[in-house]
Amino acid sequence: MMDDRESEIIAFIKHKQECSSKEIHEGISSSISYATVKRILSKLKSDNLIITKGQGKGTKYLISSSYELLQPINIEKYYEKEIDERKIKEGFNFSIIKDVLVKHNVFIESETVKLSSLQNRYRNNIAQLSESEYKNELDRLAIDLSWKSSQIEGNTYSLLETERLLKEKETASGKTKEEAIMLLNHKDALDFIIANPDYIIPLSISKIEDIHNILIKELAIDKNLRKRRVGISGTNYRPLDNEFQISEALADMCELVNNKNNVFEKSLLALVLLSYIQPFMDGNKRTARIVSNAILMNYKHCPISFRTVDSIEYKKAMLIFYEQNNISSFKEIFIKQFEFAVYTYF
Repeated sequence: MMDDRESEIIAFIKHKQECSSKEIHEGISSSISYATVKRILSKLKSDNLIITKGQGKGTKYLISSSYELLQPINIEKYYEKEIDERKIKEGFNFSIIKDVLVKHNVFIESETVKLSSLQNRYRNNIAQLSESEYKNELDRLAIDLSWKSSQIEGNTYSLLETERLLKEKETASGKTKEEAIMLLNHKDALDFIIANPDYIIPLSISKIEDIHNILIKELAIDKNLRKRRVGISGTNYRPLDNEFQISEALADMCELVNNKNNVFEKSLLALVLLSYIQPFMDGNKRTARIVSNAILMNYKHCPISFRTVDSIEYKKAMLIFYEQNNISSFKEIFIKQFEFAVYTYF
């Protein structure tokens, strides 16, 4: 989160639109030195929240076009307002993919350093595992991901019941057949990407549909892209309802993900944007979590189980992206869950 001084400087720049460091120092109410103002400006620039124009004494500071995407948001404060009180972007925003995300990285330098360090730890850890030991850890992660991904969507199986189902094909009493199928399909989808780690690259609409088809097998869910409206509980955001626009948005997303160099960014963008586009009548977020992991695994990065994420916090972070096109809360979840996976499974 930004501290009060950073927030005040951002607010001043937003009000002025374009200003020098001297104007900022003289215009803010905080009694801090000019050197401190310069230091804060340098940090805000490295965090991609502001940009500069000009050089030397003529340098001017402006709000970055990635500010809305990356600015820290206080989730608790955001959700103090009820659905109809929140000022949101109600419709799908094509420019978030075509203009903002094309030009900007979603991870700041310190986050990239942390993720790279964790990936190095993962690489060193698995180098010391035998093939069977690695497979056992991957199976453990697959069970956890199948459970958590299903739980986020309302599945009531416990983790132990999920393990028994996936290992011994023993269904839990008092649960529906559909819940068991959902979990078994998750495992099938994970088995598929483990067996075919390069299948998802380059990302394409047809490959996303293939993953979705595995996840909805034997469930009463329509295949192929949506041809009608879909509502999302908890928000007034309305996804696209035109099949051709949905296809266009998906194609834009695939191009964006394929052109990004940072593997973590590829994975996170697939995870968030597939959920945002909502290309299918159901199973969108499940598909997003599998595709995101398929990208990580293709590049020999540690997959993520999301085991310790709170389902409500996951949904809240996702809704903030729907409503504000802000990725900061969900990015925090992604980083924490990647760290958990590296330290827990391998």
